[in-house]
Amino acid sequence: MLVYKIGHKNYVNTLSASGAAGRWASVGKMVIYCAESIPLAFLENMVRRQGVGFNHDYKTVIIELPDDLGIQVVSSQELTEGWRALKAYSICQQTGDKWYNEMKFPVLKVPSAVLPSSNNYVINSLHPDFRRVKIVSINDLIPDERIEQILKKNRR
Repeated sequence: MLVYKIGHKNYVNTLSASGAAGRWASVGKMVIYCAESIPLAFLENMVRRQGVGFNHDYKTVIIELPDDLGIQVVSSQELTEGWRALKAYSICQQTGDKWYNEMKFPVLKVPSAVLPSSNNYVINSLHPDFRRVKIVSINDLIPDERIEQILKKNRR
């Protein structure tokens, strides 16, 4: 299965995690966030960065998860109401931290808070099976400049 990540050109040549807190992992958890499609990866990044900075410094990373790689699935029905809210990270972090600490599965499949009918994938870079996860290709990300213009206009 292929998953997708948008990243700055300086950091896309290797699969590495920053340990920064995110929706599905608290600070210190070494995870990599990916999406099921390039458009979802773009949308997730656009929301997180509020549409600023989509220029030639960003790349699309295509990552292969082997078909037999273990994936724990979390459905939106399993989550408490309000899990999508910006201030509700702790709800999702409890789920993600439990998955991370148990080390049973290298990948956590979760609904996107931005578009809940789509899925994101959280990869535990410290899991023993992480070595099987590979970058397939790195491509330029060149979105239509009107997207950034619209978002900047709406920020005023």
